[in-house]
Amino acid sequence: FFYTSIMDYSDDDGMVDTDSGEESLLSDNQVGSDYEFTDQDVDNASTYKRSQISYLVLKEEDVRKHQRTDIEQVSTVLSISQVEAIVLLLHYQWNVSKVEDEWFTDEKKVRELVGMLKEPVVDLNDREVNIECGICFDSYTQKEVTTLSCGHPYCNVCWTGYITTTINDGPGCLTVKCPEPSCSAVTACQYMVDKVITDKELKEKYYRYFVRSYVEASGNKIKWCPSPGCEYAIDFASGSRSEHYDVSCLCSYEFCWNCGEDAHRPVDCDTVSKWISKNTDESENTNWILANTKPCPNCKRQIEKSMGCNHMGCSICKHSFCWNCLGPMKGHRNCHKFKGGNETDVKRKRAKRAIDRYMHYYERWASNQSSRLIAMADLKKLQSVQLKWLSIRQGTTESQLQFTVEAWRQIIECRRVLKWTYAYGYYLPEEEQTKKEFFEYLQGEAEAGLERLHHCAEEELKHFVFETQDSSKNFGDFRRKLTGLTEATKTYFENLVKALENGLADVALSESSKSKTKSKPATKRRKLK
Repeated sequence: FFYTSIMDYSDDDGMVDTDSGEESLLSDNQVGSDYEFTDQDVDNASTYKRSQISYLVLKEEDVRKHQRTDIEQVSTVLSISQVEAIVLLLHYQWNVSKVEDEWFTDEKKVRELVGMLKEPVVDLNDREVNIECGICFDSYTQKEVTTLSCGHPYCNVCWTGYITTTINDGPGCLTVKCPEPSCSAVTACQYMVDKVITDKELKEKYYRYFVRSYVEASGNKIKWCPSPGCEYAIDFASGSRSEHYDVSCLCSYEFCWNCGEDAHRPVDCDTVSKWISKNTDESENTNWILANTKPCPNCKRQIEKSMGCNHMGCSICKHSFCWNCLGPMKGHRNCHKFKGGNETDVKRKRAKRAIDRYMHYYERWASNQSSRLIAMADLKKLQSVQLKWLSIRQGTTESQLQFTVEAWRQIIECRRVLKWTYAYGYYLPEEEQTKKEFFEYLQGEAEAGLERLHHCAEEELKHFVFETQDSSKNFGDFRRKLTGLTEATKTYFENLVKALENGLADVALSESSKSKTKSKPATKRRKLK
């Protein structure tokens, strides 16, 4: 029920060559074909996002386009090669404005800091043969050696081994230093990769590091989708003032931009953090032990009562005692008389109530998550198989059956929202009774609507998918029913989300209004006196 602004980049231009005649460092052959979102791609994204939040879903090629633009800009403005532009951008974390500011403030200092030599230390222009490699010390022709800006010569075979080791060592391979220990010259590893590396997998590994360096350097502007295996990145609108950060990747994974957890609107990140911590906290085990076990009066080991009889026997020390009063069974008469408050019993009852309350919310939170996962599997099955069967049996196109898909998408999103409302309810102060009652009313209405929709989509749809004989009139009735339930459930959840995001402010306003109304007669009576 919330729609997102999803945009795409398209890139029809390869990298422009520099005046020096350098070969494009990010050619189309290296980075793959261009990608443009289709209607189906946008359809795959969640259609239940707020229009106020604007973000872009980027494929790797879109990130590369950003890189190419920055490289070209730095190369043109500073009148340097693309290789040098890449070295500067990597050093300054892809901050174009900082590169330009630092360069024009003190070019010499920047060159020394980064390792970009203006003039070579070793000049090989006069030598065509008998050039000694600084690593293997064999002699080569000029075409068989490669140098950095410093001019130190190394054969291509040694460079291959050097670059291979550097790439395998990790992301630090993005820039490469001259192998000469006393030399400070640095170049973009990409230049060497294109020149001496032929292993396709090794090249791909380097380019993944290169692309990721741009995203990781963006701070909180661009992030990779955390779903395993997903290659999309999300460019979040930096100007958005919304406190809600749920985004939906084109891989269908939804997550919170701010905290990285699964999407959790309408619950804030702090509540989610507390709830997740509580679910994994060992203190909950302690509470359960305190609430459901008692210590043996003799050896003090905790014992759980597993049978109906109150005559307990400790398996450790063999001590026999009464479960109710913890008194010894020898000479035990009865313990039905009340003997006043016991601090341990009070703590135990308090812990029992706390654990029962927690389990109430946790079980429903977990149940809705389970239902959501099942619904996602059902939607996948509907789109891959059942929609075609239904189309054939009803004699209509699949596009005319999209109302079933929309119903399942609504169910999936509503299960997610409902799941997190139980975390919200757990942390709602019990003393705020009016708010609690209003919250439970809205939650109950939304949940009841969702159950009706889920049952209709799950059970009644099967009849038309798997039954061979059925009138078109009955299917028309089903279409109207499912569409109506989808819209009604959408409205229920919109109201619930709006109320929770406003902190149930309507209740506070209502109570304030009642308080003012009650105070007015008293004021009038004082005036009459």
